Amino acid sequence: MPDANVLATSKIVQPVEFDIRPDETRRAEIVERLGLSGLRKLSFSGMIAPDGPRDLRLEATLGATAVQPCVVTGDPVTTRIDTPVLRQYMAEFELPEGDEVEMPEDDSLEPLTESIDLSAIMEEALALALPDFPRADGVDPVDITVTEPGIDPMTDEDARPFASLKGLRDKLADRDGED
Repeated sequence: MPDANVLATSKIVQPVEFDIRPDETRRAEIVERLGLSGLRKLSFSGMIAPDGPRDLRLEATLGATAVQPCVVTGDPVTTRIDTPVLRQYMAEFELPEGDEVEMPEDDSLEPLTESIDLSAIMEEALALALPDFPRADGVDPVDITVTEPGIDPMTDEDARPFASLKGLRDKLADRDGED
């Protein structure tokens, strides 16, 4: 049985509305893939429509209530997400080639393929909208410095342009004090 959330692009000749609200089983799969603690609500609704003679445009809204562990304490952090989603599927889209490529300014552009998986777009949009470093209320940022044993960690002061001169000055002052 074909997935109702996968649309054949050749059949989209007029606007198609969609409203996806995954059940608990599907949300549990997304929780596992994205490393979440929970996903209480998830909805993805909008429209995909022709945009010119050969292109398509998807405009939607993603709504979710996600739970992630706090990066400092591990306590659950609940985030409400309500964000617009825009994708423009272009028939004449060329993927950049080469070892080093410049990212296009417009990140909504996508190549037009034979089908569009709305569930995959929903999950991608959710992953992009989640906080990278969720923090529980009242938790201050943590300053972590890592270095090899026996070596003083580099500080912001050390990274300043004249920091090495300061170190040289301090060594000279110590040497002068030994006389």
